[in-house]
Amino acid sequence: MSKVRRTRLWRWRSNPLRRHADVVEAWIVLASWTGFALGGAVVGTVTARAADESLSQARAKRHSVEAVLVESTASSVTDTEGASDSAVWAKVRWTGSDRSIHTGRTMVDAGHKAGATVLVWTDRKGNLTKEPATATEAAVETGLVGTVAAVAVGGLTLGAGRIARWRLDRKRIGQWGREWKQVGPQWQRNTT
Repeated sequence: MSKVRRTRLWRWRSNPLRRHADVVEAWIVLASWTGFALGGAVVGTVTARAADESLSQARAKRHSVEAVLVESTASSVTDTEGASDSAVWAKVRWTGSDRSIHTGRTMVDAGHKAGATVLVWTDRKGNLTKEPATATEAAVETGLVGTVAAVAVGGLTLGAGRIARWRLDRKRIGQWGREWKQVGPQWQRNTT
C-alpha cells in the first residue's frame, strides 16, 4: 500500500489540473478562517470593553442611601418548592442630596417593621434604581458579552464561508456535468 503524500497550499501552486474554482475556494477558506479568528477577537474585545464601560458608568451614577421603611415587610415568602424569596416590594422614604424628602417603592429584605432603616440605591436625580453590578459581576457579564459577540461573529463568518463554498461546489458540479456531456460521447466511440 502506498502512502499518499499531502501537498500543502496545493490550491495556490501551479498545476495543470487546478481550476479557477480551486483558487477561489482557497481564498474563501482563508478569508473565512481569518474572519473567524481576527474578526471574532476584535468584535469580542470591542464589545467587552463597551459593556465594561457601560457597567462602570452605571456604578458611577448610582449611590446607596439610607431610607426608612414606611410599611412593614412580610416575612420571607415561600413558594411551593420550599425556596424562599428574601426580597419584597416595600414603600420607603429617604432624603435626597438636595435635602428633599422622597418616597417610592423598591425591593428590600423581608421581615422588617415599619420605621426600620434599609439601604436603597438612587441615581443622580435622586430616583430609586436597582443596585449596580459589583465589580465581580461586571467582570463576569463583560466576559460573557464579549464571548457571545466573538462566537456570533466567528459563526457568521464561517457560515458565510460555508455558503460561498456550497455555491461554488454547485457551480463546479454544473461545470463538470457540461464538460462530461462533451467528453463522454468521445470515450464511448473509442471503446467500441
